[in-house]
Amino acid sequence: MPLTPETALEIDLQALAHNYRVIRSRLKEKTRLLGVVKAFAYGSEALAISKKLEDLGADYLAVAFSREGVLLREGGVRLPILVLHPQPGGLDEVIEHCLEPSLYSRNILSLFLKALKKHGQEEYPVHLKFNTGLNRLGFHKEDLPWIGGRLSASRAVEVRSLFSHLAASDDPKEADFTLGQIQAFEAIVRESDSHLGGKPFKHILNTSGVFNYPEAQLDMVRTGIGLYGYSNNPQTDRELRPVARLRTRISQIHNIEPGQWVGYNKGFLADSPLKTATLPIGHADGIGRQYGKGRGMVYLNGKAVPIIGNVCMDMTMVDVSGLECREGDEVIFFGEGHSAEVMALGAGTISYELLAGISRRVPRIILE
Repeated sequence: MPLTPETALEIDLQALAHNYRVIRSRLKEKTRLLGVVKAFAYGSEALAISKKLEDLGADYLAVAFSREGVLLREGGVRLPILVLHPQPGGLDEVIEHCLEPSLYSRNILSLFLKALKKHGQEEYPVHLKFNTGLNRLGFHKEDLPWIGGRLSASRAVEVRSLFSHLAASDDPKEADFTLGQIQAFEAIVRESDSHLGGKPFKHILNTSGVFNYPEAQLDMVRTGIGLYGYSNNPQTDRELRPVARLRTRISQIHNIEPGQWVGYNKGFLADSPLKTATLPIGHADGIGRQYGKGRGMVYLNGKAVPIIGNVCMDMTMVDVSGLECREGDEVIFFGEGHSAEVMALGAGTISYELLAGISRRVPRIILE
Protein backbone atom coordinates (compact mmCIF):
# COMPACT_ATOMS: atom_id res chain seq x y z
CA MET A 1 0.00 0.00 0.00
CA PRO A 2 1.57 3.36 -1.02
CA LEU A 3 2.54 5.79 1.69
CA THR A 4 0.50 8.96 2.08
CA PRO A 5 2.55 11.84 0.61
CA GLU A 6 3.81 14.43 3.09
CA THR A 7 2.60 17.24 0.82
CA ALA A 8 -0.67 16.89 -1.08
CA LEU A 9 -3.62 18.80 -2.49
CA GLU A 10 -6.80 17.10 -1.35
CA ILE A 11 -9.81 17.51 -3.66
CA ASP A 12 -13.14 17.14 -1.84
CA LEU A 13 -15.83 16.20 -4.35
CA GLN A 14 -18.55 16.46 -1.72
CA ALA A 15 -17.59 20.11 -1.23
CA LEU A 16 -17.88 20.53 -4.99
CA ALA A 17 -21.36 19.00 -4.90
CA HIS A 18 -22.34 21.35 -2.06
CA ASN A 19 -21.17 24.41 -4.02
CA TYR A 20 -22.92 23.22 -7.16
CA ARG A 21 -26.21 22.94 -5.28
CA VAL A 22 -25.79 26.37 -3.68
CA ILE A 23 -25.30 27.94 -7.11
CA ARG A 24 -28.11 25.92 -8.66
CA SER A 25 -30.42 27.14 -5.90
CA ARG A 26 -29.89 30.71 -7.17
CA LEU A 27 -31.00 29.86 -10.70
CA LYS A 28 -34.37 29.61 -12.38
CA GLU A 29 -35.50 26.10 -13.18
CA LYS A 30 -34.70 26.34 -16.89
CA THR A 31 -31.39 28.20 -16.59
CA ARG A 32 -28.48 26.10 -17.79
CA LEU A 33 -25.28 25.85 -15.73
CA LEU A 34 -21.82 25.73 -17.27
CA GLY A 35 -18.93 24.65 -15.03
CA VAL A 36 -15.58 26.22 -15.85
CA VAL A 37 -12.82 23.60 -15.52
CA LYS A 38 -9.94 25.40 -17.24
CA ALA A 39 -6.43 25.45 -15.76
CA PHE A 40 -6.76 21.94 -14.28
CA ALA A 41 -10.10 22.98 -12.76
CA TYR A 42 -8.60 26.01 -11.05
CA GLY A 43 -5.53 24.06 -9.97
CA SER A 44 -7.34 21.00 -8.66
CA GLU A 45 -7.98 18.00 -10.93
CA ALA A 46 -9.92 18.66 -14.11
CA LEU A 47 -10.99 15.12 -15.00
CA ALA A 48 -12.31 14.23 -11.53
CA ILE A 49 -14.07 17.60 -11.23
CA SER A 50 -15.58 17.31 -14.72
CA LYS A 51 -16.92 13.82 -14.14
CA LYS A 52 -18.45 14.90 -10.85
CA LEU A 53 -20.11 17.90 -12.52
CA GLU A 54 -21.41 15.56 -15.21
CA ASP A 55 -22.92 13.35 -12.50
CA LEU A 56 -24.41 16.37 -10.73
CA GLY A 57 -26.26 17.45 -13.87
CA ALA A 58 -24.20 20.33 -15.27
CA ASP A 59 -25.23 21.30 -18.80
CA TYR A 60 -21.87 22.42 -20.14
CA LEU A 61 -18.19 22.56 -19.28
CA ALA A 62 -15.67 25.16 -20.39
CA VAL A 63 -11.90 25.13 -20.83
CA ALA A 64 -9.53 27.81 -22.03
CA PHE A 65 -7.64 25.92 -24.73
CA SER A 66 -8.37 22.97 -26.97
CA ARG A 67 -5.77 20.69 -25.39
CA GLU A 68 -7.60 20.92 -22.06
CA GLY A 69 -10.78 19.73 -23.77
CA VAL A 70 -8.96 16.90 -25.52
CA LEU A 71 -7.74 15.55 -22.16
CA LEU A 72 -11.31 15.54 -20.85
CA ARG A 73 -12.58 13.72 -23.94
CA GLU A 74 -9.78 11.16 -23.64
CA GLY A 75 -10.83 10.68 -20.00
CA GLY A 76 -14.39 9.85 -21.01
CA VAL A 77 -16.20 13.16 -20.44
CA ARG A 78 -19.18 13.48 -22.77
CA LEU A 79 -20.74 16.80 -21.79
CA PRO A 80 -20.57 19.64 -24.35
CA ILE A 81 -17.27 21.47 -23.84
CA LEU A 82 -16.90 25.15 -24.77
CA VAL A 83 -13.34 26.18 -25.66
CA LEU A 84 -13.15 29.79 -24.53
CA HIS A 85 -9.91 30.84 -26.24
CA PRO A 86 -9.17 28.53 -29.17
CA GLN A 87 -5.92 29.16 -30.98
CA PRO A 88 -5.31 28.70 -34.71
CA GLY A 89 -3.02 25.73 -34.10
CA GLY A 90 -5.68 23.85 -32.14
CA LEU A 91 -8.67 24.10 -34.47
CA ASP A 92 -8.21 20.64 -35.98
CA GLU A 93 -8.27 18.97 -32.56
CA VAL A 94 -11.34 21.01 -31.63
CA ILE A 95 -13.17 19.32 -34.50
CA GLU A 96 -11.59 15.88 -34.02
CA HIS A 97 -12.72 15.76 -30.37
CA CYS A 98 -16.17 17.34 -30.78
CA LEU A 99 -15.34 20.47 -28.82
CA GLU A 100 -17.29 23.70 -29.30
CA PRO A 101 -15.18 26.78 -29.99
CA SER A 102 -15.77 30.36 -28.98
CA LEU A 103 -15.29 32.42 -32.12
CA TYR A 104 -14.19 35.86 -31.02
CA SER A 105 -12.57 37.57 -34.02
CA ARG A 106 -12.80 37.74 -37.79
CA ASN A 107 -9.53 35.88 -38.07
CA ILE A 108 -10.49 32.95 -35.84
CA LEU A 109 -13.93 32.65 -37.47
CA SER A 110 -12.41 32.57 -40.96
CA LEU A 111 -9.79 30.02 -39.94
CA PHE A 112 -12.40 27.80 -38.32
CA LEU A 113 -14.57 27.85 -41.45
CA LYS A 114 -11.53 26.67 -43.43
CA ALA A 115 -10.87 23.91 -40.90
CA LEU A 116 -14.49 22.76 -41.10
CA LYS A 117 -14.29 22.62 -44.90
CA LYS A 118 -11.13 20.52 -44.66
CA HIS A 119 -12.85 18.09 -42.30
CA GLY A 120 -16.07 18.01 -44.33
CA GLN A 121 -18.17 19.27 -41.43
CA GLU A 122 -21.58 20.96 -41.61
CA GLU A 123 -23.75 22.57 -38.92
CA TYR A 124 -20.90 22.40 -36.43
CA PRO A 125 -21.79 24.01 -33.05
CA VAL A 126 -19.96 27.27 -32.32
CA HIS A 127 -20.36 30.12 -29.85
CA LEU A 128 -19.90 33.81 -30.66
CA LYS A 129 -18.11 35.92 -28.05
CA PHE A 130 -18.83 39.67 -27.89
CA ASN A 131 -16.83 42.37 -26.15
CA THR A 132 -18.98 44.61 -23.94
CA GLY A 133 -16.29 46.36 -21.91
CA LEU A 134 -13.70 43.88 -20.65
CA ASN A 135 -11.70 44.60 -23.82
CA ARG A 136 -9.98 41.23 -23.78
CA LEU A 137 -11.63 39.04 -26.44
CA GLY A 138 -14.73 39.35 -28.56
CA PHE A 139 -16.49 40.71 -31.59
CA HIS A 140 -18.13 44.12 -31.47
CA LYS A 141 -21.73 44.87 -32.28
CA GLU A 142 -20.58 46.45 -35.53
CA ASP A 143 -19.21 43.06 -36.65
CA LEU A 144 -22.67 41.49 -36.81
CA PRO A 145 -23.35 42.25 -40.51
CA TRP A 146 -19.96 40.79 -41.46
CA ILE A 147 -20.53 37.69 -39.29
CA GLY A 148 -24.00 37.21 -40.75
CA GLY A 149 -22.62 37.50 -44.28
CA ARG A 150 -19.90 34.91 -43.70
CA LEU A 151 -22.20 32.44 -42.01
CA SER A 152 -25.10 32.81 -44.43
CA ALA A 153 -22.79 31.80 -47.28
CA SER A 154 -22.04 28.49 -45.63
CA ARG A 155 -23.85 25.61 -43.90
CA ALA A 156 -20.69 24.82 -41.96
CA VAL A 157 -21.74 26.12 -38.54
CA GLU A 158 -24.68 26.32 -36.20
CA VAL A 159 -24.45 29.24 -33.79
CA ARG A 160 -25.18 27.53 -30.49
CA SER A 161 -24.87 30.61 -28.26
CA LEU A 162 -23.99 34.28 -27.98
CA PHE A 163 -22.12 35.41 -24.89
CA SER A 164 -20.06 38.10 -23.22
CA HIS A 165 -18.03 38.39 -20.03
CA LEU A 166 -18.42 40.78 -17.11
CA ALA A 167 -15.39 42.74 -15.94
CA ALA A 168 -16.32 43.84 -12.40
CA SER A 169 -19.44 41.98 -11.27
CA ASP A 170 -17.83 41.36 -7.87
CA ASP A 171 -17.42 45.08 -7.09
CA PRO A 172 -20.54 46.89 -5.78
CA LYS A 173 -18.94 50.23 -6.63
CA GLU A 174 -18.94 49.23 -10.30
CA ALA A 175 -22.64 48.36 -10.51
CA ASP A 176 -23.28 51.03 -13.15
CA PHE A 177 -20.47 49.67 -15.30
CA THR A 178 -21.75 46.10 -14.96
CA LEU A 179 -25.32 47.09 -15.76
CA GLY A 180 -23.96 48.94 -18.77
CA GLN A 181 -22.28 45.74 -19.96
CA ILE A 182 -25.49 43.78 -19.53
CA GLN A 183 -27.44 46.40 -21.47
CA ALA A 184 -24.81 46.46 -24.22
CA PHE A 185 -25.08 42.68 -24.54
CA GLU A 186 -28.87 42.86 -24.69
CA ALA A 187 -28.52 45.35 -27.56
CA ILE A 188 -26.19 42.94 -29.38
CA VAL A 189 -28.71 40.13 -28.90
CA ARG A 190 -31.51 42.25 -30.36
CA GLU A 191 -29.37 43.26 -33.33
CA SER A 192 -28.27 39.67 -33.93
CA ASP A 193 -31.79 38.55 -34.79
CA SER A 194 -31.63 40.21 -38.18
CA HIS A 195 -28.15 38.90 -39.03
CA LEU A 196 -27.82 35.39 -37.61
CA GLY A 197 -31.21 33.75 -37.52
CA GLY A 198 -31.83 30.62 -35.49
CA LYS A 199 -32.34 30.69 -31.76
CA PRO A 200 -28.93 30.68 -30.05
CA PHE A 201 -29.04 30.79 -26.27
CA LYS A 202 -27.41 33.67 -24.39
CA HIS A 203 -25.16 33.96 -21.35
CA ILE A 204 -23.16 36.68 -19.63
CA LEU A 205 -23.08 35.93 -15.87
CA ASN A 206 -20.02 34.58 -14.06
CA THR A 207 -20.00 33.46 -10.40
CA SER A 208 -20.22 36.98 -8.98
CA GLY A 209 -22.88 37.80 -11.54
CA VAL A 210 -25.00 34.87 -10.36
CA PHE A 211 -25.03 36.23 -6.82
CA ASN A 212 -25.18 39.95 -7.60
CA TYR A 213 -27.18 40.23 -10.85
CA PRO A 214 -29.63 37.28 -10.86
CA GLU A 215 -32.03 39.18 -13.12
CA ALA A 216 -29.51 38.74 -15.96
CA GLN A 217 -29.40 34.92 -15.92
CA LEU A 218 -30.67 34.74 -19.51
CA ASP A 219 -30.38 31.12 -20.75
CA MET A 220 -27.20 29.97 -19.00
CA VAL A 221 -24.65 31.06 -16.41
CA ARG A 222 -20.95 30.24 -16.30
CA THR A 223 -19.50 29.51 -12.89
CA GLY A 224 -15.85 28.94 -12.13
CA ILE A 225 -14.44 30.10 -8.81
CA GLY A 226 -17.76 29.56 -7.03
CA LEU A 227 -17.66 25.84 -7.74
CA TYR A 228 -14.31 25.69 -5.96
CA GLY A 229 -15.59 27.45 -2.84
CA TYR A 230 -14.94 31.16 -3.37
CA SER A 231 -17.13 34.02 -4.53
CA ASN A 232 -15.17 37.29 -4.09
CA ASN A 233 -17.59 38.13 -1.27
CA PRO A 234 -16.95 37.07 2.35
CA GLN A 235 -20.65 36.77 3.11
CA THR A 236 -21.29 34.49 0.16
CA ASP A 237 -18.10 32.53 0.88
CA ARG A 238 -19.72 31.38 4.11
CA GLU A 239 -22.30 29.50 2.04
CA LEU A 240 -19.60 27.70 0.06
CA ARG A 241 -16.98 25.10 0.93
CA PRO A 242 -13.38 25.11 -0.36
CA VAL A 243 -12.83 22.12 -2.62
CA ALA A 244 -9.02 22.11 -2.40
CA ARG A 245 -7.02 21.62 0.81
CA LEU A 246 -3.25 22.05 0.61
CA ARG A 247 -1.40 20.33 3.42
CA THR A 248 2.14 19.33 4.28
CA ARG A 249 4.15 18.16 7.33
CA ILE A 250 7.02 19.52 9.38
CA SER A 251 10.39 18.16 8.22
CA GLN A 252 12.59 19.72 10.91
CA ILE A 253 12.38 22.08 13.88
CA HIS A 254 15.13 24.58 14.76
CA ASN A 255 15.76 26.73 17.80
CA ILE A 256 17.07 30.08 16.58
CA GLU A 257 19.14 32.40 18.75
CA PRO A 258 18.95 36.22 18.66
CA GLY A 259 21.15 37.58 15.90
CA GLN A 260 20.84 34.49 13.70
CA TRP A 261 19.45 34.61 10.18
CA VAL A 262 16.89 32.33 8.58
CA GLY A 263 16.83 31.42 4.89
CA TYR A 264 18.34 32.61 1.64
CA ASN A 265 19.72 36.15 1.36
CA LYS A 266 19.49 36.50 5.14
CA GLY A 267 15.74 36.85 4.69
CA PHE A 268 14.89 36.95 8.41
CA LEU A 269 16.87 38.19 11.42
CA ALA A 270 15.87 36.88 14.84
CA ASP A 271 15.78 39.63 17.46
CA SER A 272 14.75 37.18 20.20
CA PRO A 273 14.84 33.39 20.69
CA LEU A 274 12.38 31.60 18.43
CA LYS A 275 11.46 28.18 17.12
CA THR A 276 11.07 27.52 13.40
CA ALA A 277 9.67 24.63 11.41
CA THR A 278 10.85 23.75 7.93
CA LEU A 279 8.17 22.50 5.52
CA PRO A 280 8.81 20.44 2.36
CA ILE A 281 7.04 22.79 -0.03
CA GLY A 282 8.22 25.87 -1.90
CA HIS A 283 7.90 28.00 -4.99
CA ALA A 284 8.36 24.97 -7.27
CA ASP A 285 5.08 23.78 -5.78
CA GLY A 286 3.25 27.06 -6.26
CA ILE A 287 4.00 28.88 -2.99
CA GLY A 288 5.77 31.90 -4.43
CA ARG A 289 8.30 34.14 -2.77
CA GLN A 290 5.61 36.78 -2.35
CA TYR A 291 4.29 34.74 0.59
CA GLY A 292 7.57 35.04 2.50
CA LYS A 293 8.67 37.57 5.09
CA GLY A 294 5.46 37.39 7.09
CA ARG A 295 3.05 38.01 4.22
CA GLY A 296 1.75 34.45 4.22
CA MET A 297 0.21 32.53 7.12
CA VAL A 298 -0.22 28.77 7.51
CA TYR A 299 -2.03 26.78 10.18
CA LEU A 300 -0.55 24.42 12.73
CA ASN A 301 -2.92 22.77 15.21
CA GLY A 302 -5.50 25.40 14.27
CA LYS A 303 -3.15 28.32 15.00
CA ALA A 304 -2.00 30.77 12.34
CA VAL A 305 1.80 30.94 12.04
CA PRO A 306 3.74 33.27 9.73
CA ILE A 307 6.09 32.30 6.93
CA ILE A 308 9.47 33.87 7.65
CA GLY A 309 12.43 34.64 5.43
CA ASN A 310 12.30 33.88 1.72
CA VAL A 311 10.35 30.92 0.41
CA CYS A 312 12.83 28.47 -1.16
CA MET A 313 12.31 26.31 -4.23
CA ASP A 314 11.42 23.22 -2.19
CA MET A 315 11.12 24.47 1.39
CA THR A 316 9.35 27.07 3.48
CA MET A 317 10.16 28.13 7.03
CA VAL A 318 7.52 29.19 9.53
CA ASP A 319 7.70 30.65 13.04
CA VAL A 320 6.20 28.15 15.52
CA SER A 321 7.44 29.85 18.69
CA GLY A 322 5.26 29.07 21.68
CA LEU A 323 3.45 26.18 20.01
CA GLU A 324 3.66 22.53 20.98
CA CYS A 325 4.67 20.72 17.81
CA ARG A 326 7.03 18.10 16.53
CA GLU A 327 8.47 16.86 13.26
CA GLY A 328 5.79 15.12 11.22
CA ASP A 329 2.92 17.32 12.42
CA GLU A 330 0.45 18.43 9.76
CA VAL A 331 0.44 22.02 8.49
CA ILE A 332 -2.41 23.50 6.41
CA PHE A 333 -1.85 26.22 3.82
CA PHE A 334 -5.50 26.56 2.83
CA GLY A 335 -8.71 24.55 2.84
CA GLU A 336 -11.85 24.15 4.90
CA GLY A 337 -11.75 26.85 7.59
CA HIS A 338 -8.59 28.40 6.15
CA SER A 339 -9.47 30.51 3.13
CA ALA A 340 -7.16 30.65 0.13
CA GLU A 341 -8.53 34.15 -0.40
CA VAL A 342 -7.21 35.27 3.00
CA MET A 343 -3.78 33.78 2.30
CA ALA A 344 -3.68 35.38 -1.14
CA LEU A 345 -4.68 38.81 0.14
CA GLY A 346 -1.75 38.80 2.53
CA ALA A 347 0.56 38.62 -0.47
CA GLY A 348 -1.35 41.16 -2.55
CA THR A 349 -2.90 38.67 -4.95
CA ILE A 350 -6.17 36.75 -5.38
CA SER A 351 -7.36 33.23 -4.64
CA TYR A 352 -7.50 32.38 -8.36
CA GLU A 353 -3.74 32.81 -8.71
CA LEU A 354 -2.92 30.84 -5.57
CA LEU A 355 -5.24 27.95 -6.43
CA ALA A 356 -4.31 27.71 -10.11
CA GLY A 357 -0.61 28.03 -9.30
CA ILE A 358 -0.23 24.85 -7.25
CA SER A 359 2.14 22.88 -9.45
CA ARG A 360 1.63 19.40 -10.81
CA ARG A 361 4.51 18.21 -8.59
CA VAL A 362 2.08 18.28 -5.67
CA PRO A 363 0.12 14.99 -5.63
CA ARG A 364 -3.66 15.28 -5.92
CA ILE A 365 -5.76 13.11 -3.64
CA ILE A 366 -9.42 12.78 -4.63
CA LEU A 367 -11.82 12.54 -1.69
CA GLU A 368 -15.38 11.34 -2.31
